[in-house]
Amino acid sequence: MTLLTLDAIGRSFGAIQALAGVDLSIAAGEVVGLMGDNGAGKSTLAKIIAGNFPPSSGTMMFDGQQVAFARPVDARAVGIEVVYQDLALADNLSAAANVFLGRELHRRIGPFLLLDHSAMQQRATALFRELKSETRAEDLVRQMSGGQRQAVAIARTRLADARLIIMDEPTAAISVRQVAEVLALIGRLREAGIAVILISHRMPDIFETCDRVVVMRRGRKVADKPIAASSPQEVTGLITGALETA
Repeated sequence: MTLLTLDAIGRSFGAIQALAGVDLSIAAGEVVGLMGDNGAGKSTLAKIIAGNFPPSSGTMMFDGQQVAFARPVDARAVGIEVVYQDLALADNLSAAANVFLGRELHRRIGPFLLLDHSAMQQRATALFRELKSETRAEDLVRQMSGGQRQAVAIARTRLADARLIIMDEPTAAISVRQVAEVLALIGRLREAGIAVILISHRMPDIFETCDRVVVMRRGRKVADKPIAASSPQEVTGLITGALETA
């Protein structure tokens, strides 16, 4: 079932054409790799999907309904979440507190409304177990590895019942072992029927994890192919311009 459809999406910033006529579709439970050099339009496209700003032209459908997001909260309301490269985690808080940041659970004792730390820790523990992550709900984020931090950020999207998750360079600047952890987490999102757009410069991650690869160059989509029908060499050629289309 097609979850997201973009039709002829364009975006201009004054005289600068950041995107031109981009078509894209993604199905529930599909992992799509989004690649391109710096300035290719990947981030602009992701920000339009996430509601950071509207397209200048074109239409977007989500779950069969035409949508137009004015703010990120509008995209989140239909189930689109973003895991940014910096993860936006509070290092001085526990994993559970980060998962529930801005969505805290409360309990009432007489006239007082208190944070329900126990309930949040139990729910976070269940989410980490569901993701098969070794992350512990009570541990402080500043003590965690890069892979564990990614698990916290992904658990936060699961709390929100995400249907599409955009992941921005999730394996940048982490160890080989942590990369494997993050790619395994993406696989578990696929198993849960959640669509993932994986923005990455790491060719091995894309070809190990994704079902399709989409390549952007100078604001245009130059390829959209099943992983099995492409190769790292072809994608490199598309990114650099040695190949115009594929």
